Amino acid sequence: MASDSKHRPVYVISVAAELVDMHPQTLRLYERKGLIRPGRSTGKTRLYSERDIEHLREIRRLTQELGVNLAGVEEVMRLQHELDDLQGEFEAEITRIEDELRDRALALPSSEGGRTDPRDRPVYVISIAAELVDMHPQTLRLYERKQLISPGRSSGKTRLYSERDIEHLREIRRLTQELGVNLAGVEEIMRLRHELDGARSNLEGNVRRIQDDLSERMTRLRTLPSPEDGERED
Repeated sequence: MASDSKHRPVYVISVAAELVDMHPQTLRLYERKGLIRPGRSTGKTRLYSERDIEHLREIRRLTQELGVNLAGVEEVMRLQHELDDLQGEFEAEITRIEDELRDRALALPSSEGGRTDPRDRPVYVISIAAELVDMHPQTLRLYERKQLISPGRSSGKTRLYSERDIEHLREIRRLTQELGVNLAGVEEIMRLRHELDGARSNLEGNVRRIQDDLSERMTRLRTLPSPEDGERED
């Protein structure tokens, strides 16, 4: 996980509970559910970070203000932890690339950039998409108005759904039908899913960009004339 100050474990459970206006036992319950992941001191004492405090306040907002059930909160926090971990992976990957090129003085092979993921290609009209996910087309229109999905449009403005849209619709059905998450909770979960998809895409794009940039620099360095060549020309 990213090593900035927000992730540094500093608060004992009594202080953390006071900061978020919860009972310490509630924090222990949320930890058992995997909603938060406090650190530990060398003596195994729970220590909460600023990020943990933010997560606890988000849990309180979801449960008290939006009425999201615990199953929905678990989905939200799972995605939030994935976003946190992804940021840490991105920072570690950038460091690894820079260290590898610096230590070995080798250019990494560049990847082709700018390609659209095939799963994002809009291909299904609404009737087919509805059939694939066993929903009524009107339900898909409702989910679009709620911004849970964002289908593409043909040149004639016909809705076209991608494989990723189908995945999202199946996830919405799982949340509502299997877990009993209300629509407010689904909105929060899908917002985080979209954010996570975007973060993964940005991570891959940034890694490719850095690889290409460093590779280009290494290539230029290799083609520079050496001092000996300059002396021979004189």
